Amino acid sequence: MVATTTTSSQASHGGVRSGRGVDTRPLIWPSVGVLLIWMIIPLALTLWFSIRNYKLDDPSITGFAGLGNYSYLLTDPSLTTALLNTLLLVGGVLIATVVFGTLFAVLFDQDFWGKGVARLLVIAPFFVMPTVAALVWKNLLMDPVNGLFAFITRSLGLGAITWFSDMPLFSIGIIVAWQWIPFATLILLTAMQSLDREQIEAARMDGAKAVSRFIHIIVPHLGRPITVVVMIETIFLLSVFAEILVTTSGGPGDASTNLTYLIYKNALLDFDVGLGSAGGVIAIVLANIVAFFLVRTVARNLDA
Repeated sequence: MVATTTTSSQASHGGVRSGRGVDTRPLIWPSVGVLLIWMIIPLALTLWFSIRNYKLDDPSITGFAGLGNYSYLLTDPSLTTALLNTLLLVGGVLIATVVFGTLFAVLFDQDFWGKGVARLLVIAPFFVMPTVAALVWKNLLMDPVNGLFAFITRSLGLGAITWFSDMPLFSIGIIVAWQWIPFATLILLTAMQSLDREQIEAARMDGAKAVSRFIHIIVPHLGRPITVVVMIETIFLLSVFAEILVTTSGGPGDASTNLTYLIYKNALLDFDVGLGSAGGVIAIVLANIVAFFLVRTVARNLDA
């Protein structure tokens, strides 16, 4: 009885001892230490360089810059354009992936001939590397001379569309959505497997049409998994880079430059490490703000 009371008391004070009375904290210290070093050192160096004058192409420019790099960025129209492009890209891709992911999940929840092959074809793009996907879309599909889309539009007498010149951000959004729709489909299709079939059948017997069953039964059932899809995709979509680098290089002008590419441009194309580091700090702050609200939203939906 005494031993049980002692163990319960230790557990109530943080659970630092195992059931045999062994202090387990030293066992996790190495992993926690490595994790802290892994996170803190890059962050500290980024903060340090963000307040320094550090240009790779001109070693004579050195010294303390204070908040000069931040002041320059915050007054630079390129930052406003990059932030707007980032929001448009993330928002557009999220809408496309949730809509098409839901439709595919409902479709593949039905039985039809060739269901296995169709499901494989829909899921396959998720396993294509971003660089390869961008090259395929750029050269095989969206090329205004030899692309498949140009062939189709010419056959209809509409002429070719120069996708990456006329609609650069929209074109990149199509490529990114093509990659992430399979992820949403997988998550939502898994959620569809837990849907109560008796409820669907009862609604059908009561005369509810397919649209009514979808709106009033399926959509509420998919509310939580859709929230999870939005949270996970947002984290990754904020850092879209390879598709922009391969297709438009942020152009024309800054028309397809997002925040990630702007940091790359400042740090590695313009050789201004201080300015790029300041952009990185701004990106970290914005990403954490977004993550804070996303996590709260997900937690609220899971508790509901």
